[in-house]
Amino acid sequence: MPAYVVVEVTVKDAETYEKYKQLAPPTIGLYGGRYLARGGRTEVLEGAWDVPRFVILEFPSYERAREWWNSPEYAPAKALRQACTQTDMLLVEGLPPGADPAARQ
Repeated sequence: MPAYVVVEVTVKDAETYEKYKQLAPPTIGLYGGRYLARGGRTEVLEGAWDVPRFVILEFPSYERAREWWNSPEYAPAKALRQACTQTDMLLVEGLPPGADPAARQ
C-alpha cells in the first residue's frame, strides 16, 4: 500500500536550501520514493493556507517512508533542511491499488 509524505516548506536560507535540493532526491530514490509534486504552482481553493513551497513524495509503503526519513543516507540532507527552513511534514497511508475510496472512513 503506498504512502505519501506531504511537506509545506518556508525557506529561510535559499543558498543552503539549494544544497538540500541536491542531496535529498538520491536518498528518496534509495527507499523507492518519487516526487509527485515539487515546488510547482499552488492555489488555495478553500481555507487559509499560506504555502510558499509544497512537496508530495510517494513511497511504496508507510514503512519505507519512515525508513527513509530516519535513514543515515537522508540525515545530512535533513539537517540542512532543518537549519534553513520552517517545515511542516505529514506521513499519510494511501489506499491499496484498486481500492474503493469509500471503504476507509
